[in-house]
Amino acid sequence: MELSDLAALIGLSPEVLERACGALSDEELLTLWPVIARLRSPENAGAAYSELCERLSYDPEGMKMLRCQLECALGTYDMYLERRIPEDVFAATMGCFSRFIRECVRRTGSQDFDRGWWTYRQLSLQLFRLGELEYELKEYDGLPAAAIHIPSDADLSPEAVDRSLKEADIFFRSHFGPRSAYTCRSWLLSPSLIPLLGENSNILSFQRRFDIKSRDSESREFVQWLFYTSPDTPVELFEERTSLQRAVKGMLLAGGSLGSAFGVLRR
Repeated sequence: MELSDLAALIGLSPEVLERACGALSDEELLTLWPVIARLRSPENAGAAYSELCERLSYDPEGMKMLRCQLECALGTYDMYLERRIPEDVFAATMGCFSRFIRECVRRTGSQDFDRGWWTYRQLSLQLFRLGELEYELKEYDGLPAAAIHIPSDADLSPEAVDRSLKEADIFFRSHFGPRSAYTCRSWLLSPSLIPLLGENSNILSFQRRFDIKSRDSESREFVQWLFYTSPDTPVELFEERTSLQRAVKGMLLAGGSLGSAFGVLRR
């Protein structure tokens, strides 16, 4: 597989690929290659990412980091083949690169890459997109588990979530061993959403699948996902394009909090 093949498979635009390829010379890439290769190791991926950050020079648009991680993804593809993980899982999982760039456009208007601190999980076979949801290899109560993450483009209808969970059960049994639990930490699990949403809300349907174990009322992760802006943006400036945005903004202006919650999936 070549970079052009990878870009086509994951829906990365030719323009962004050209910018990424032009951000580093072949000579620069060669000197970075030992570090790039370590991004595929679960034990070393985080440290390798930190080292890349130190070694890459001025990179405000993130194109140098994107080039490094796309090059790494070519090796990750070979790891998928070795484990006999289907190509459609690889394509869905690595589609995070295209999705994150689209999200950056929504927030800033620029096709930049600012999620390298997250995507080494996908590169090191620690996080997979299976249907509408993403699943990260974790432990819970000392046993193999999976942490559920909710992509910004996920369909949370009951039917779509059911399909994803079923796919995850089959996937983990086949490739990594069964999971003892599925956990989730998200603003979508916040109990503060309950009075703001209708009984048939897909968000509440998803939330009801979990036993809520703890809540963080101070978390502001919801700001970037619900309002597409930075967490330090004044509430008065939050956009109000959807009914949920209007409801949450009104609650915040009235002194309420949204925060996030941690739950364990009921099985």
